[in-house]
Amino acid sequence: MEQDWILGLIGGGIIGIAGAIYLLSNGRIMGASGIIGGLVDGSAGNQSKERLSFVAGLFLVPTLIAAIMGIGETNVSDNLVVVAIAGLLVGVGTRIANGCTSGHGVCGISRLSLRGMVATVFYIGAGGLTVVLFRHLLGVI
Repeated sequence: MEQDWILGLIGGGIIGIAGAIYLLSNGRIMGASGIIGGLVDGSAGNQSKERLSFVAGLFLVPTLIAAIMGIGETNVSDNLVVVAIAGLLVGVGTRIANGCTSGHGVCGISRLSLRGMVATVFYIGAGGLTVVLFRHLLGVI
């Protein structure tokens, strides 16, 4: 196997284990968009420290691993306006879908949630269509 596939498998396993630990220890789904959204809109209440710790981990752990293992190549666009718009659209989409890949895809599918499965099919499909449109047809990314 190529190293990229192995690293992806390991990363996916770590995310799955983290989702299981979060659910078992808190009784809540590890949905990153909901955790971040609660911090942004102020609904986190007494969970704000826990949520901030989670978000800090989202940034610090990959940074630490990249420093240890070296940063690999990415295919991110050099056009920062496109990257910023894409990030905003992902944020809006996760609020509309009432969840994200970690909530619907990882935690929802593993719990056999029909809502999670349907949402995952739609956002994977939308992502594929977006790549076809913006990369292959319009050449923006």
